[in-house]
Amino acid sequence: MKKGFYTIMAAQFCSSLADNALFVAAVELLKTSGAQEWQRAALVPMFALFYVVLAPFVGAFADAFPKGKVMFVSNTIKVAGCLLMLFGTHPLVAYALVGLGAAAYSPAKYGILTELLPPSQLVKANGWIEGLTITSIILGVVLGGQLMGAHVAPHLLALDLPFVDTGIDTPPEAAIACMVLFYIAAALFNLRIPRTESALQPLPANLFSLTYDFWLCNQRLWRDKLGQISLATTTLFWGVSGNLRYIVLAWAGVALGYSTTQASSLVGVVAVGTAVGAIVASVWMRLDWATRVIPMGVAMGLLVIFMNAIRDLHVAIPFFVLLGGLGGFLVVPMNALLQHRGHNLMGAGRSIAVQNFNEQACILLLGAMYAGTTKAGLSAFGAITAFGVVVASVMALIGWWHRRNVRLHRDEVNHLLDIARSDGH
Repeated sequence: MKKGFYTIMAAQFCSSLADNALFVAAVELLKTSGAQEWQRAALVPMFALFYVVLAPFVGAFADAFPKGKVMFVSNTIKVAGCLLMLFGTHPLVAYALVGLGAAAYSPAKYGILTELLPPSQLVKANGWIEGLTITSIILGVVLGGQLMGAHVAPHLLALDLPFVDTGIDTPPEAAIACMVLFYIAAALFNLRIPRTESALQPLPANLFSLTYDFWLCNQRLWRDKLGQISLATTTLFWGVSGNLRYIVLAWAGVALGYSTTQASSLVGVVAVGTAVGAIVASVWMRLDWATRVIPMGVAMGLLVIFMNAIRDLHVAIPFFVLLGGLGGFLVVPMNALLQHRGHNLMGAGRSIAVQNFNEQACILLLGAMYAGTTKAGLSAFGAITAFGVVVASVMALIGWWHRRNVRLHRDEVNHLLDIARSDGH
């Protein structure tokens, strides 16, 4: 791997760790302030909001400027979101601003991989990036929980600046203040990312023309016989995975009687399995084999339903490792195939923006559904069952869709697989 790849990994680690620790802290901040459960559940779709609203613009923005600088600006926006949360802005609004930073960050983060590395290294690079991201999720959710725990929070609250009243008086606020430091570290790493030789694509004079261009890019990926399958799979995976992060917290509360600090460790256990699955996929899988992992998505959906039967921690830990492992093995080759097709069809930044739009729209939709049904009285167990049924059913439909493509458009599918096979070596 080129030297710049490791700088990207360091920046991604710090930024992703802070994102996940901040989520746990925001959940506890709402909980201690007496907010209803549906508001805590709404954190997930609020984070996804700007991914969807700004999708036509962030990809073009990432392609128009050096991607390291785009990532620097994005982390600066995340810092602003943290500060607003500390200084009294409603957590849902402040967390949405952090989501704005993440929405601008993602096309640059993934887009620079296709500029920096040859196609033959994309699966391996995605494996390392996803594995590192999952590692940061593990550490992030655990760190967020521990910073608010009885052993760490009192020491953080004892710290103070001379002659300055910071207004940080609770464990969640102390944890959020720590996340500002991680975002600043990520921003400093962003400044060290090398400039690639890929040509910049200037923004058009009329920014609203990007909406039409984005719509065309969406159509292009959904009409591609491999792009549509990989896009559908990653869209569903991240839609469910994004919301499962909160559902595990809610499940641990009702099934095991855990606090937010205790439950955050179980979210980390799922992430451990995902990291292992991602690393194994990066070693064993090839770009042209990506569609072979679709049955694992069906199995993952069925496992989600079985979560309802678990009441013992010793059973829950290996179960969550297996659940995460299936997801990690599924998403890495599909993500690499989607990047490959998108880069060939429209350019890296626009491709990732289309991907983010679809994935975050799914997170937004499923998150809004979960928050709405929770407000209406649906239990965590009912929500888990609904999610499992959706995953298994839709993944089965995607598998049928791919088999239909192979049957009706065999020559086109084989040609695209040959391109992936030759580029993947």
